[in-house]
Amino acid sequence: MSVDGWNTVLVLGGTRSGKSEFAESLVADAPTVRYVATAADAPADDAEWAARLAAHRERRPETWTTEETAADPRRLADVLAAAGPNETLLVDDLGGWVTVLLDPAHQPADDTATIAELAAVVRSCAARLVLVSPEVGLSLVPTTPLGRAFTDALGAANRAVADACDAVVLVVAGQAAWLKPDAAHPATVPAQAGPVQTGLTQTGAAGVPGGVGGPVAASEPSPEVFTPTPPAAPDAAHGAEPTGTAWAAPTMALPMVATGLVIQPGMELPMPDEYTGPQAIERLATLDVPGSGLGVLERAVGFAAATQGTPTPAPWGSVRVLLLHGDHLGGAAAGTVEGESARRARQARAGQGALARLAAESDAELQVVEAPSSAPMEAEPTLTGEQVEVALRYGWRLAEEAADAGVRLLVLGACGAGTEAAAAAVLVATAGAEAPAVLPRVLTDSGEIDDAAWMTRCAAVRDALHRTRNSPRSAKDVLAELGGGDIAVATGVLLGATARRLPVMLDGPVGVAAAMVTRDLAGQARHWCLLADHGGHPAVRLGADVLGLTPLLDLRLGLGEGANALAALPLLRSVLALAAALPAHPSLGGGEDDEQDTDEPDFREPEPAGPGPTSTDEPDFREPEPAGPGPTSTGPESEPVDPSGRRAG
Repeated sequence: MSVDGWNTVLVLGGTRSGKSEFAESLVADAPTVRYVATAADAPADDAEWAARLAAHRERRPETWTTEETAADPRRLADVLAAAGPNETLLVDDLGGWVTVLLDPAHQPADDTATIAELAAVVRSCAARLVLVSPEVGLSLVPTTPLGRAFTDALGAANRAVADACDAVVLVVAGQAAWLKPDAAHPATVPAQAGPVQTGLTQTGAAGVPGGVGGPVAASEPSPEVFTPTPPAAPDAAHGAEPTGTAWAAPTMALPMVATGLVIQPGMELPMPDEYTGPQAIERLATLDVPGSGLGVLERAVGFAAATQGTPTPAPWGSVRVLLLHGDHLGGAAAGTVEGESARRARQARAGQGALARLAAESDAELQVVEAPSSAPMEAEPTLTGEQVEVALRYGWRLAEEAADAGVRLLVLGACGAGTEAAAAAVLVATAGAEAPAVLPRVLTDSGEIDDAAWMTRCAAVRDALHRTRNSPRSAKDVLAELGGGDIAVATGVLLGATARRLPVMLDGPVGVAAAMVTRDLAGQARHWCLLADHGGHPAVRLGADVLGLTPLLDLRLGLGEGANALAALPLLRSVLALAAALPAHPSLGGGEDDEQDTDEPDFREPEPAGPGPTSTDEPDFREPEPAGPGPTSTGPESEPVDPSGRRAG
């Protein structure tokens, strides 16, 4: 049957690349496998080749059956055509098949027709099929006619079969690089020195199982996205569900996803702009703001500037809240009311409760996401390795869908039972914390402190860490052993949002624990995270300190994950709007100075009758024309002068 979107896959690789081990790992979960061996038996004088074949036989589990096709190369197509939909076949390898095809004992043979026949059978094969083949196109051209004939025939076979398969993967030095992205199947590539964990992310490929150990849904649709409406007036009807439209737009194929991105440690994802953030902070110092300005909220402006790539960031217009609902079984959920988390999720879907009301006031979209339930951490791994891979891809897809819908800010919250204990376990494993120091007190519905439930949660974390004391502490191992479904999906959301340059506002221990896990997968993810308020939660405070996320506020809100962030969102939007709209201070060339200049009174001295010491204008060196002979008087008015030159009177 088809698993994770693929039914047939071609595994290519060079000599000793690990291609056969990788192919075997792809079918390791099948109850029975039919191994189709294409190579002829080793000659009596070739001990080395006989040892290779013996090693292959010894690796096969006892539940596998082996079928030989070396006697007749055309029989391979017959075996594949007769396979049923419930069978799993592993063909190893096409190089041996081509060798037999070119053997003079089988001549004359129409190689082209035989290859085309095989490709047609692969394309229509009903069974789950894995084919292994050497990649010979990277080597030198053989120097013998037989060598060149083999290279040409195998190259033609690889091209034809690759075109017919759902997926193609190239294994180099034990590392898998998926060349054809129509399949996504997590697998382990065994290497000479030890296992190498790989996992392929597929854009929009698989859903998330709904229960512990449940089946993997290959095409589960994304949850409904809706915008809650504000509550009706007191005299209007109450309780009506808001209308919403289910999200159905296709996921945008990023280059790194479309080519088969492997979710593994050390991924190179984008960083926020390193220049625009400091530029925005410097610009705030020039604004016409009385007093000390925006205070600590300047950090919100710097964060928005860096993530938007502009010194004058705009307020986040389109906001989507992802509410992850996934319960943790066992001692982690001690003290919680059974079914309470499911009620909260239903309440949010109905547009009711604190989260939906705040989303309505903020004109934010709300998406309730069902994460897989997690097994008791103290007794067994919370998720299987395959469930972790599917949850990571699912979260990545949710972030991509939000980016494609024009969302400018994601708010990440959760409402599952036992989430605080799971987050505490992740912090203990990744930050060296102590469980009692990061687990908050447990409160009953009546507001009383339940110390017995708190001790049960601490014991569950302690026992889980003791159980996994010898286990690796890689990101995927932590998610599988301790984190569970909601934290795994949240981790995928943070990675997908980082890949699409979409900022995320964290709210509560689940998002902070996921951010701690992303440090091993992509250290860039934490730079796209914003923490509005720590809520007084010890795990959030510790995780924020390790991640370098300084909370913008200290309101200690307890409205539930997601709702705390939405309560702070209007303030942050106002700060961004103010920072973008205010002009520069007049002393720094702001526009207000120009207007004042036009209204200033004219304090210039009146122009005197002649040059004098009080004149502020340039002196006029032209000789004044006196009323009569003699110097011009500046004193009291003189007696009239007779034009004849005699004094009047």
